[in-house]
Amino acid sequence: MASVRPFRALRPAPEHAEHVASVPYDVVSTAEARDLAEGNPRSFLHVIRPEIDLPEGTDEHDDAVYEKGAENLRALAESDAFVREDAPALYVYRLVMNGRAQTGVVGLVSVEEYDSGRILKHEDTRPDKEDDRTRHLVAQRAHAEPVMLTYRGVADIDDLVAEAMEGEPLYDFRAKDYVEHTLWKLDDPGALADAFADVDALYVADGHHRSAAASRAAAETADDGAAHFLAVLFPYEDMEILPYNRVVRELPVGPGKFLEQLRRKFEVDEALFAEPDEPGTVAFYLGMDFGWYTLALPETGRGGVADTLDVARLGEFVLEPMLGITNPRTDDNVAFVGGIRGTEELERLVDSGEAEVAFSMFPTAAEDLLDVSDAGERMPPKSTWFEPKLRSGLLVHTF
Repeated sequence: MASVRPFRALRPAPEHAEHVASVPYDVVSTAEARDLAEGNPRSFLHVIRPEIDLPEGTDEHDDAVYEKGAENLRALAESDAFVREDAPALYVYRLVMNGRAQTGVVGLVSVEEYDSGRILKHEDTRPDKEDDRTRHLVAQRAHAEPVMLTYRGVADIDDLVAEAMEGEPLYDFRAKDYVEHTLWKLDDPGALADAFADVDALYVADGHHRSAAASRAAAETADDGAAHFLAVLFPYEDMEILPYNRVVRELPVGPGKFLEQLRRKFEVDEALFAEPDEPGTVAFYLGMDFGWYTLALPETGRGGVADTLDVARLGEFVLEPMLGITNPRTDDNVAFVGGIRGTEELERLVDSGEAEVAFSMFPTAAEDLLDVSDAGERMPPKSTWFEPKLRSGLLVHTF
C-alpha cells in the first residue's frame, strides 16, 4: 500500500510558467545553467543552481551558494510571478517527447515509507551529493524539485488520471527542447489519493540523492512539513529509459592492442551501427582509425538479479579484469554519458583525446529496475537515463 497526499503548492502564475520552468539541476553544468538563465531573472535555475548569481569560480558547496538559493526562492515566492494554492491539491503532469506521452501524478510521498523500504531504490548514493542536496533543502525549507517515482500500473488510477485530463489545463507549453509540458490541477483529489492504496510499492526511478536528502532534512529539521517530499509518480509502462553510456579516459595499452585483447576473449565484429540493437551486445569506439565494433557479452557468473544487466556484465568482463575499474562509482578513469547526448558525443570524446574508448550500451528495461529493486539489490551506478526530464519550478513544496 502506497500513500500519496495532496499539498498546498507554491507555483508560477500560468502566464509565467514557461519562463520559470527549468531543466533539473543535475543535467547541466554551472556554465550551461548560467547560459540558459541569462536574461531571465525568473528562471528556476536561480534557485537550483544559485552559484550562477555569484562570482565565477565560486565553489558550488560554499555557504554563500545555499544562502543565495534560499534568497532567490523567497524573492520568486514574493513576486507577482508566483502564487500559493489556497488548499491542498494533487496534479496530473503529462510530458510529450517525439510524439510519445508520459503521464504521472504529482503529490507528496512519505519519508517514513522511504526510510522503512516501502519506497524502493535501485542505486546507492554518494555522501557528498547527499550532503549537497540536504543543505539546499534545509536552507530553502522547500522540496524545490520533484523525485521521479514509478509503480506497477493500476486501472483505477489510470481512469482518474484520464478523467482529470479532460479538464482545462493549468499549464500547457512547449519548452525550447520541444518537449511539451501540460499540468492539470485536481481540486478534489481524494479519490486519486485513495486509489494509490492499491499500489503495492513505489520505486525511485530518478532522484535517489533528492530522496535521501529529503529523509535527512526531515530528521535534521524535525519539521512535520518535511515528513513528506515532492514526487511525480508514473506507471512503469509509461517510462522510457535511454542508455547510459561509458567512456574510459586511459587504456593500459594502445587501442590496437586493446582491440586484439578483446578479440581473443569475446565475439567481436565490425559494427554497422553505433547503437547495439539487442540486449547482451555492446558497441565500442576506438577512434577514427578503428571505428565502431560490437562485443557479445558473456552470461554472468554471479548470482544477483542486477548482475544480469548489460552494464553489470560490461563491468564483470571488461572494465574490472581488463581495465582495473573495480569501483565505477569512484574511479576517475571512467565517465558516464547520458543517452540523450547520442553516440556522436561518444565519438567526439574519443576523437578529441578526452577518452580512449567509448562503450555504447543497450538501454536497461523498466522491468529490470523493478526486479532489481524488489530483490533489494543495487544496479551499477548510472544504469538508467530517463527521458523526458521533469521541469523544475512548476510545483514547489515548502515546509
